[in-house]
Amino acid sequence: MKGKRWELPQKFRTIYWQNFALTASIVMLTLALLGASFFALSYAYAADERSDEMAQKASVVARLVASYASSGDVRDMREMAGVAASMTDVDFLVCSTEGSVLLTTDENLVDHVLTVPSDVMETALSGERYSARTTLGGIYESKRFVVGVPIESDIWTVGAVFAVTETGRLTTMWRAFFAMFLMTSVIVLLLSFVASAWVSMRQSRPIREMAAATRAFAEGNFDTRMHDYGAGEIGELASAFNAMADSLQETERQRREFIANISHELKTPMTSIIGYADLLRSQVLTPDEQMDAANYIFSEGKRLERLSLKLLELYLAEHQALSLVPVAPADLLQDLTAHLSPGLARQGIVLTTQWEPGLCLLEPDLFRSLVLNLIDNSRKAIGAQGTISISCQMTERGCRLTVQDTGRGMPPEVLSHLTEAFYRVDKSRARAQGGAGLGLALCEKIAVLHQGRITFESTLGQGTTVTVSLEGGRP
Repeated sequence: MKGKRWELPQKFRTIYWQNFALTASIVMLTLALLGASFFALSYAYAADERSDEMAQKASVVARLVASYASSGDVRDMREMAGVAASMTDVDFLVCSTEGSVLLTTDENLVDHVLTVPSDVMETALSGERYSARTTLGGIYESKRFVVGVPIESDIWTVGAVFAVTETGRLTTMWRAFFAMFLMTSVIVLLLSFVASAWVSMRQSRPIREMAAATRAFAEGNFDTRMHDYGAGEIGELASAFNAMADSLQETERQRREFIANISHELKTPMTSIIGYADLLRSQVLTPDEQMDAANYIFSEGKRLERLSLKLLELYLAEHQALSLVPVAPADLLQDLTAHLSPGLARQGIVLTTQWEPGLCLLEPDLFRSLVLNLIDNSRKAIGAQGTISISCQMTERGCRLTVQDTGRGMPPEVLSHLTEAFYRVDKSRARAQGGAGLGLALCEKIAVLHQGRITFESTLGQGTTVTVSLEGGRP
């Protein structure tokens, strides 16, 4: 049986904790690298400072030793070295050129025969400063910090002086640097953690807010919006999310309105059909009454048929795969107007046409449906005795269809609602004429499918002009 793999708790897998851990790790790593560099540099600096100090003291002793050596007063030289050692924390070894220790201020080494290693002497006698942590060839049990300088008389080098101190004294300054750096690092680290926590919380807040809003959307609540986070990526994200929320809310409103409208449109004729059918089966009617009831049932049934066909056309316009082919709009318009003109003429409506020759990319069946719906709307707006003018001009990207009538016209405030499903300017008149308020919604869908748009101009008492730009392209 395989063991269960260990995973971080869900709480620590959030963006807040990930950003916090990443920032904290970077800060700690940076401090560690800076600390290592600082420690190395500060130790080297302390060693150089200590070396310079000890070299100066050793040089003073070396000059005094050279002076006393020329006079031959060794007893005074020993007293002088002892005084120098008592005034500082440094011990001195005075050596001959062969490395023999002639004089030492370290009481632990008095009366011992001592010899400094030859390589150490060579460096010290060469004129170069000797500086190292060493036991001087076993003279000391533990390593000491040693600085050596030559003893030079007027003629030649007569020996060397070594200044010796414990390494612990060398690190006194370095420890002070270390304490200062450690205290500064702790303060910086705490400030970094606080800043990282604040930044991480600020960065994760919009995401948590968006997640909460998304859950609200899933429950059907489209009123939730994100706060304004100003400029920057988060602000752009919040603005885009709120725009999406507005779009979803509007879509949901239209969906509910569509369902309410279609329910109403279905309920009215169904109620009439059921009522008249029940009348026919439950009562004895005269032949004329039976015919009236049957005619009403037939007209309401035809109304339901038209409604279902319009809904089917609207659905197909939104979901079917569109294939644009080179078509001459003039040919389609000529064929349609030839079949429609006689019926319109019987109603006292004159149909005039004007079009330009040329080809553009269209879906022929959708174009026919577009023209038929626009002409039907104009017919209903006129009623009797009027004119419908159809024109089609070729453009660089397709064609522009214009349908103008001399009907009742419409007020300006209704023009923006004409393409909403089931919207009717005069509901009672539209229902009497068999309209369901879907024709212009279908026309707008057809225009959009052809990368175009539909616009309206209308004046009460004068008529309406509908312009449809179809920009599917030219072959």
